[in-house]
Amino acid sequence: MKFIAATVIFLASASLWAQTPYAGMQLRQIKALSDQEIADLRAGRGMGLALAAEINGYPGPSHVLELGDRLGLTSEQRGKVQEMFAAMKSEAIPLGTRLINKEAELDQQFASGSVTPESLRAATAAISVIQGELRDAHLKYHLLTRAVLDKAQLDKYAALRGYTGGASMHRHQHEK
Repeated sequence: MKFIAATVIFLASASLWAQTPYAGMQLRQIKALSDQEIADLRAGRGMGLALAAEINGYPGPSHVLELGDRLGLTSEQRGKVQEMFAAMKSEAIPLGTRLINKEAELDQQFASGSVTPESLRAATAAISVIQGELRDAHLKYHLLTRAVLDKAQLDKYAALRGYTGGASMHRHQHEK
C-alpha cells in the first residue's frame, strides 16, 4: 500500500515538474503578448511603462483626472490635463498597434520556421525602438502633468495613491 501511495505521489509530482509557467501560452494569438496586453496596447494604457515617473512624484494624466475632484483641480487644470491625456492616447495607440504588429511578425517567423539570425536581429531591434517610443510617450505626459499641479496637489496625489509611506517623494520637486 505504501508503495502505491508513493508511486501516485511521485507521478503527480513529476507531472507538475514537467509543466512550466508558459503552459497554455502556445494557444495565444501572439505568443509574447497576453490578450490583456494586446487590449492595453490597443487602448493606449500605460501598463506600468511610466512607473519611474509615477512613483517618484510625477503623476500621469489618467490618474489625475480620476482623482480630479479630490485633488481640487481647477477647470483650467482639468482642461489642460484632459488635453494631455488625449494627446498621450493619440501617440500611444498607434505605437501600441505597431508593437502588436511587430510582435506578430516575429511570432510568425518562429511559427513558420523562417527566422534567421538576421531577421531576428532586425525584428527585435524594431520592437525595441517601438517599446522605447511607447515608454517615452507615456513618461513625457507624466512630466507635463506634474507641471500643471501645485505642491499641495502633488502631495495629496501621493497620499491618495499610497506613495507616502517611505522616503520623501518630493525631494527633487521644484517649488512653484
